[in-house]
Amino acid sequence: MNISRYKRNLKVDGDKVYSYDTHVATIDQEINTLWVHGWWSVTTSRHVNFVAHVGGLKKRESSEDEYKDRFGDRKFAT
Repeated sequence: MNISRYKRNLKVDGDKVYSYDTHVATIDQEINTLWVHGWWSVTTSRHVNFVAHVGGLKKRESSEDEYKDRFGDRKFAT
């Protein structure tokens, strides 16, 4: 995924999306969805929306419990 527009503060590492070094969303390719983990600042929301748009992903919010049910023991946010 080409994220050069926001390369200073946005990073996609595997299926995890980081904004300012905080894990803010997870990409689920199986169901073409970007799981967004909480409410974020305007800039971080732009990062999340950009990843969803570029990746052609549907956005869904996920609570910590929903995230853990879907993704297992992976850390919720770092």
